[in-house]
Amino acid sequence: MSVLDNWEQWKDFLGDRLNQAQQEGMSQNVVSDVAYQVGEYLAQQVEPKNEQERVLAELWRVADEQEQHAIANMMVKLVQSEG
Repeated sequence: MSVLDNWEQWKDFLGDRLNQAQQEGMSQNVVSDVAYQVGEYLAQQVEPKNEQERVLAELWRVADEQEQHAIANMMVKLVQSEG
């Protein structure tokens, strides 16, 4: 089973990677840029596996670049708040 199949597993995976990046000294700006790049990759290369991912994919598709950065930052904040 892929981490993309289950929303909670996906958030846990992102949270783990975020914690790892912060422990390795990545700045918040770098984390934000990486989150945007991951979002861009997922939007272009990965079919959404659940309803939450479909909503995010649709939002990403209609957003401009600034809004996409905001979506990526909100995902970072979401996993940080649950961390």
